[in-house]
Amino acid sequence: MTTISKFVRAASLGLALASGLSAAVASTYPDRPVTLVVPFTAGGMTDVLTRQLSRRMQDELKQPAVVENRVGAGGIIGAERVAKSRPDGHTLLITTTAHVVNPAITKQLPYDTEKDFVPVALLARTPNVLVVHPSVPAKNLQELIAFAKKSGGVSYGSSGTGGTTHLSGELLAARTGAPFLHVPYKGTALAVNDVLGGQIHAAFVDALTAVKYVESQKLRAIAVSTAQRNPSLPDVPTIAEQGVPGYETEIWIGLYAPRGTPPAIVQQLNRIAIGAMSEPAFKETLASQGTAPGTMDAVAFAAYVKREIAKWQAIVRDARIEPQ
Repeated sequence: MTTISKFVRAASLGLALASGLSAAVASTYPDRPVTLVVPFTAGGMTDVLTRQLSRRMQDELKQPAVVENRVGAGGIIGAERVAKSRPDGHTLLITTTAHVVNPAITKQLPYDTEKDFVPVALLARTPNVLVVHPSVPAKNLQELIAFAKKSGGVSYGSSGTGGTTHLSGELLAARTGAPFLHVPYKGTALAVNDVLGGQIHAAFVDALTAVKYVESQKLRAIAVSTAQRNPSLPDVPTIAEQGVPGYETEIWIGLYAPRGTPPAIVQQLNRIAIGAMSEPAFKETLASQGTAPGTMDAVAFAAYVKREIAKWQAIVRDARIEPQ
């Protein structure tokens, strides 16, 4: 037998063994509780979707699905926890668009966003909504920009540094020259509380959270961040149609596993996730709050994540944000 033949045979044997081990792991999955790591505080969009997923997982997997809020550093601390976990499907990450933004705004991540995670499923997507306290003398974007320039600045809250709610404001400031002053929070709920209390002027908030406050007139919606208006807020114009052409951002929530997680487990989790988001009553609730459930398989979601990383690198560059 030639050296090349021996090498090919050894490689084939290695692949077969690896495949066999993966199949063995998948066949007994899960054999203990599954931990869903959420790198933000409870009460926001990510937490709402995670609670829904955990209920569905427990029903189908017959094991507890425990939600762990590991807060800090714009989602990096929670992501690192999952990246360094065993790739057996028992520790998973549920996080926002911040996950694909962080490579563009952070000089040294403790993991590789593309190489250390397996994208499993897109859970849901929704526009960012620019909301203000009713005392702010602005009913549209141009009035808000004029107020910001006249008063010396408008403070806006976000769910944390580096997320789309933060960068939506930075991009708007860069495109308009208006002094929007960022105030980061450890989650959407905390940012909304301070707008409601009048401690800050405004916030970029996901539609799932924003709609109920807008409908109750506790907050005023100035604009949505997507290219088209949102069906749940049909009277709220986009930022683009209010004088900032080409402006578009969106928030979405994704489910990830550590690199090396067996494909069979990834496919199983993708099926459960899509099923959880598509439960009729929950889907109807999402739709009423301007949010669409994900439907991609794992392969399509992986390609989507790759495109989003490149997209946000361009947005960060356009907004002239220096990596920290």
